[in-house]
Amino acid sequence: MNTLYPLKFKPIFKDKIWGGNRIQTVLGKDFSPLSNCGEVWIVSDYQGNHSIVENGFLAGNELSELIEVYMSDLVGDKVYEKFHNEFPLLIKFIDSNDYLSIQVHPDDELAQKKNIGSGKTEMWYILHAEKNAELISGFNQKMNRNLYLQHLKNNTLPDILNFEKVNAGDVFYLPAGRVHTLGPGVLLAEIQQTSDNTFRIYDWDRVDAEGKSRELHTALALEAMDFNVYNNYRTDYPKVMNHSTTLVKCPYFNTSYFILIRLSQKITANWIHL
Repeated sequence: MNTLYPLKFKPIFKDKIWGGNRIQTVLGKDFSPLSNCGEVWIVSDYQGNHSIVENGFLAGNELSELIEVYMSDLVGDKVYEKFHNEFPLLIKFIDSNDYLSIQVHPDDELAQKKNIGSGKTEMWYILHAEKNAELISGFNQKMNRNLYLQHLKNNTLPDILNFEKVNAGDVFYLPAGRVHTLGPGVLLAEIQQTSDNTFRIYDWDRVDAEGKSRELHTALALEAMDFNVYNNYRTDYPKVMNHSTTLVKCPYFNTSYFILIRLSQKITANWIHL
């Protein structure tokens, strides 16, 4: 068997109604012929969206094929024992030029109950934010099912949601069940479970080029939703030179932040540990 080496994957570009152009202008990734790009999937083993190697003798092979051949040599013993031939993370960049739909994701238990695969716990690392850019994470007041439905019916849902101003370097952990969305002017890295299960709650009365609105999932969202209110939705962390700082540690991924100094050059990097 040939020796493994650092793998590069072809990006998978996603046209979104709310997408912008920062994936090209800031990250330097050419998404033509798309007119805009809301997401680029960097590492994916999600069904129908398998990352393809673009360098070395493994070029042209899908990530799923590599795991089947190299097994624990590629992902480690513990990961392979738990997930077998499925790569458990989906890593992407997201560029929002408008509000995304207000949404919530199921946990593993609900996803399995509905026979839709895995749950979706994720985290966001803000790479770039325009002035006054914001996102939504959780509720801003004590909440319950009836009060939530009342606001949903009255089209006043934003009144009960927690808005956060964001800047580059901010981190938000979004466990399954937390209501959330992005506002315009944000470019971020997202690390999540290998899942695309999203229950859309509200889409700002938006329609596509054909005048059609996107499907809402009110009943499913109610089953998934965490109505608890938390003191802090932002993940605070210290920035220490030449030192590893844990950002998020959860059952699905651990992420650490590094600022490395080499000669006079400052390099910022994020390492992802399964």
